[in-house]
Amino acid sequence: MARVYLSLGSNVDREHYISIALDALSEQFGALELSSVYESEAVGFDGDAFYNLVAGVDTDLSIEALSLVLKAIEDRNGRERTGPRFSARTLDIDILTYDDCVGRFGKIQLPRDEVLKNAFVLLPLAEIAPEVVHPECGRTYASLWQDYDRNQKLWTVDFIWQGKTISKS
Repeated sequence: MARVYLSLGSNVDREHYISIALDALSEQFGALELSSVYESEAVGFDGDAFYNLVAGVDTDLSIEALSLVLKAIEDRNGRERTGPRFSARTLDIDILTYDDCVGRFGKIQLPRDEVLKNAFVLLPLAEIAPEVVHPECGRTYASLWQDYDRNQKLWTVDFIWQGKTISKS
């Protein structure tokens, strides 16, 4: 089984689509390790704020098979792939890491470069995997977050999924 960290984001009917995604991931992978849910400004375009979080899952799927499962979840939930790369979306699920894999696997680059670039990815990852080491730079996610110096604003939001409080503002 591989330990995988996934980022989830939505800026269209956010609570609905994040909940649906968590339901689908739970059905596919069983127990999920979840960060708090964060709200952040759109990055790369002018748009509504996003809800973001990171989920840790264990899977025996290959990277390519996992990617297909995630794309199917996005597609079932109205994900548009014909518009600009940086645009509003019902649901975005990305593979951040897959065990300690480094390199290009089909169309997927691991670890995903957003881990080191975006607060809405690094902070929730550091929250649930603080002592896990980034497979390329050799530093823990907690230390990477501690030294993060980009000006991206994000904050926790109240979020309840399946009757359980995931985060509180």
